Amino acid sequence: MQLRPYQSEAIAAVYEHLRTRDDNPCVVIPTGGGKTPVIATICRDAVGRWGGRVVLLAHVKELLEQAADKLRVIAPDVPMGIYSAGLKRKDLGYAVTVAGIQSIWKKACDLGPVDLIIVDEAHMVPAEDDGMYRQFIADAKVVNPNVRVIGLTATPYRLKSGAICAPENILNHVCYEVGVRELIVQGFLSPLKTKAGIQKISTDDLHVRAGEFVASEVEDLMDKEGLVEGACAEIAQHTKDRSATLIFSSGIRHGQHIVDVLKAKHGIECGFVTGDTPDGVRAAILGRFRSGELKYLCNVNVLTTGFDAPHIDCVALVRPTMSPGLYYQMVGRGFRLHPGKNDCLVLDFGGNVLRHGPVDAIRIATDDRGDGDAPAKECPNCQALIAAGYQTCPQCGHQFPEPNRQQHEAKASTEGILSGQTTREEHRVSETTYHVHSKRSDPSAPLTMRVEYRVGFNRFFREWVCFDHTGYARTKAEAWWRARSVEPVPGGTEEAVEMAKAGALAPTLSITVEKKAGDQFERVTQHVLGDKPPRLDSEEGLPDRPPEPAGMTYGIPEDEIPF
Repeated sequence: MQLRPYQSEAIAAVYEHLRTRDDNPCVVIPTGGGKTPVIATICRDAVGRWGGRVVLLAHVKELLEQAADKLRVIAPDVPMGIYSAGLKRKDLGYAVTVAGIQSIWKKACDLGPVDLIIVDEAHMVPAEDDGMYRQFIADAKVVNPNVRVIGLTATPYRLKSGAICAPENILNHVCYEVGVRELIVQGFLSPLKTKAGIQKISTDDLHVRAGEFVASEVEDLMDKEGLVEGACAEIAQHTKDRSATLIFSSGIRHGQHIVDVLKAKHGIECGFVTGDTPDGVRAAILGRFRSGELKYLCNVNVLTTGFDAPHIDCVALVRPTMSPGLYYQMVGRGFRLHPGKNDCLVLDFGGNVLRHGPVDAIRIATDDRGDGDAPAKECPNCQALIAAGYQTCPQCGHQFPEPNRQQHEAKASTEGILSGQTTREEHRVSETTYHVHSKRSDPSAPLTMRVEYRVGFNRFFREWVCFDHTGYARTKAEAWWRARSVEPVPGGTEEAVEMAKAGALAPTLSITVEKKAGDQFERVTQHVLGDKPPRLDSEEGLPDRPPEPAGMTYGIPEDEIPF
């Protein structure tokens, strides 16, 4: 199986972290971005290259099934057992154990010594000193004090405690992260667009308990005849040409109401699954939905993680939530690519996009209510949720007034499903200079090459090229260099600046500068380049970097165990 570039970078970052640090790393990859191949490859290498033992933990059986299937493809020779009551397996003694945390949390000692514990959906690990994950990891350390923990998640935060990585937590450092927008641009995730419901709701009177709206109050708020009929009418209208619509309701009564109205008012058959749906019935409904026989499926908070239906091209949020993680997971059901799928439409009837911000830049509130403006707004003409910097709606052309409006408008909202740019300007470049840059605030941080473009009489724009970094930043630096030079990519920043000053790079004729809503500074996004210069003279030029020696894996000697 061929890994995507960012998946290989994530694996390399994990191995580098395990080799050079004593704490535990976390990898952040968006929903639909393919965490499972990363997990399977780490399992394969840990067993096959370094003779280790691994246990993979997840909290739903669908994730366990996905991990086991992918491991069979990537590493068919690795002995693998499954320990899960839901899958009716309790295997012990294997090199890799794929385990449900609910089944195995008291059995760490029965597994014997393991070298790596991999946690899928690592945001489920609580920050406080209790819970099944913490108990299992603590017991595993009794058997092997040197066991390391690797976390993978799309959402590296929890509702009440914030970021999951901290010095005092089980996971300590995000060693690799790739974003939603990045993978959309690269073509690995589906583009998104969104609309708010025409009828507005107010959550001002809802109470908050344990960081989330009180469930019974939410259902009472959303399960009003006018709101349900209005939401169903909009769902029917906007999904006529869509392939598969997944609906999130506020409760069982509310969900059944949605199903009944879609049937009675619009002639639409909509499946319905809840936590109480029998396994056989649930499997049959999900099978019909995945096959395309059933176009609409409503659920009550059960299809947020582990549910894979790539053809979903509309997600309807008919419920509000205070949880940024739950909001992300619901929208994430539409991230995956599928033949014939151009984008995924998000219909938000609960004000979630406004509350939490764009899905590629979710705002983590510092208080229980999450008050404060987010950097976007709702178009009053077409209900599109767009970045706040737009003066013209990109979907319908509506012109917004000048931005000196009141703090709270009757119909204003403040977020788009994806954060966007506001202005773009192209500038002719009169001079380009290259400098070695170090962070004053952190002298230990890797050096970067600061490129300064002079435009006009005395105006400058800057960008930073990260030759001394690893992972995606280094990959971007390599691509930046290859676009401008026939010389081999330099090994570090100081070498790059020296070669640039020696004339190794093509001249930059013009640049496009972008200013995004909410950002403090402009960003250089495009370049018009002149011709690449010929190779530097061999007497004046710099020597090529030697190739990576044989016997290396992701930059690590094969006989050097990274954990």
